[in-house]
Amino acid sequence: MVVVLKFEKLALWNNLLDNHNHINNTINHLFRQESGKMVAVLIKIFGTENIELAEDVVQDALVSALETWKYRGIPDNPRAWLYRTAKNKAIDVIRRNKYSQQIDFSDPKKQLLTSNYTLNTTMDQYWQENQIKDDFLAMMYACCHPDISQENQITFILKSLCGFSTKEVAKSFLTGEDTISKRLYRTKEYFRKHKIKPSIPASHQIIERTSTVLNAIYLMFNEGYNSTHSDQLIRKDLIGQAMQLCQSLLSTKRTQLPQVYALMALMCFHAARVESRLTAEGDIVLLTKQDRTKWDKQLIQSGEKHLSNSAFGNDLTTYHLEAAIAYQHCIAKKYIDTDWKTILHYYDLLLKIANDPIVFLNRCLAILELKGPIDAFEEIKKIENNKLLHKYYLYHVTLGEIKEQMGMNIEAIACYKKAIELTQSKLEKDFLKKKISSWSK
Repeated sequence: MVVVLKFEKLALWNNLLDNHNHINNTINHLFRQESGKMVAVLIKIFGTENIELAEDVVQDALVSALETWKYRGIPDNPRAWLYRTAKNKAIDVIRRNKYSQQIDFSDPKKQLLTSNYTLNTTMDQYWQENQIKDDFLAMMYACCHPDISQENQITFILKSLCGFSTKEVAKSFLTGEDTISKRLYRTKEYFRKHKIKPSIPASHQIIERTSTVLNAIYLMFNEGYNSTHSDQLIRKDLIGQAMQLCQSLLSTKRTQLPQVYALMALMCFHAARVESRLTAEGDIVLLTKQDRTKWDKQLIQSGEKHLSNSAFGNDLTTYHLEAAIAYQHCIAKKYIDTDWKTILHYYDLLLKIANDPIVFLNRCLAILELKGPIDAFEEIKKIENNKLLHKYYLYHVTLGEIKEQMGMNIEAIACYKKAIELTQSKLEKDFLKKKISSWSK
């Protein structure tokens, strides 16, 4: 498997990674976990007008890791090795550019970077653990500047700070890769022009900015929970990274907001069910057939605690309601015990808050369970003219499930075949093909 990097040099990467799967996996993990933090630190050093320079330094550090570890093996502390390499490469950049106009050294602390006597000591201060954490959060919030459109904000966070590929971001937005590339270009141009200084916002701005940050975190979690990658459905690295990002918000007093606790609860409830979603052979297991003894009770308890902690303030957010829905699934001892009436009520409230077509689809499935296929079919017909949804494979899966229960097998097969065309997941394709094949026997 080729490491998914945002700065691909495919020939080089393929040559380096050939027959070095362990190194590949380690670099892949480090890229997901650490690249955004390194980019954030380097942006603080170089300025937001030099985002691509920061990205280039991270790329060079990762290439150095692959080239060196291929022959010397993986070091005892690969993260520390990678950070040290990035720091040294940043020092080289400073030395090359201290007399140029590319980097603004007018800030008093940055002035210390221009002297050989203070360069190394000052650079070390940028790479202290607590400083790295603060810089990453500050950059997350800088991406949520009100003059940047929300879709561009989230696109940039996912791509530049969270290590997503263009394909993964495109899937999250149900759009094309060209559109994502244009959004990234526009956002970088905005940063380059306005030279925004990354910082955690003041209290009167924190709620609005945090909403966008949480949206990006949840998109990342969803990509881990149901991945675009063709060879795996679940990516625990992304799930863990999303939860880690949310936890970093909860560990900072100014960002301990109700919706942050609610999102953390939601992710805990979903993550608790991960081990039951695939068979030992790697096949998909639907919620109806999952072994609930495999559900992580500690994560469910943690989710309950976070959901309880979210119950302050005056706002009821989508995260509160989605967490409440996920909690209903977690407390049902058997699938037949699921309280679909309460779940449908929560979906009704969700639609009042945000008229989201994906929420509407999930609500149709709740109606299917509670009232039957005829009522569900009448409901899903209300969005049959939504062209965007017709490009989304789960719309066709949902419609196929409803028609299957109505006894309209030919129409259901057509829906599943359309879903197979649209999904990029091999596991999902195989699952739907087996479903279709079972009817022809």
